[in-house]
Amino acid sequence: MGVKREVIAEGNKQDFPKKGDTITMHYIGTLENGEVFDSSRKRDRPFVCKIGVGQLIKGWDEGVPQMSLGERAKLTITSDYGYGAHGVPGLIPANATLIFDVELLKIN
Repeated sequence: MGVKREVIAEGNKQDFPKKGDTITMHYIGTLENGEVFDSSRKRDRPFVCKIGVGQLIKGWDEGVPQMSLGERAKLTITSDYGYGAHGVPGLIPANATLIFDVELLKIN
């Protein structure tokens, strides 16, 4: 499946991140059972990263560039676009589908 995007709140529909852009976003990562495994919102510190260059899981590299500036979306990411058969020991089970509530705050 890969990544499925559901818009929660529309962005400006004009500015989209491109491969190599540095972006700033808030996110909440949950498992299918609703368990939160990570959250930039809980830390009250937005996440800054480069998009589309392999620094992130494939689901983010493909899902976030579909979002426009200011958009908040739910990204459902299958394990092959997430952490795969290995997962993240003690945090994310093997073959887990991940659900991210992502808000694109800035394209730097």
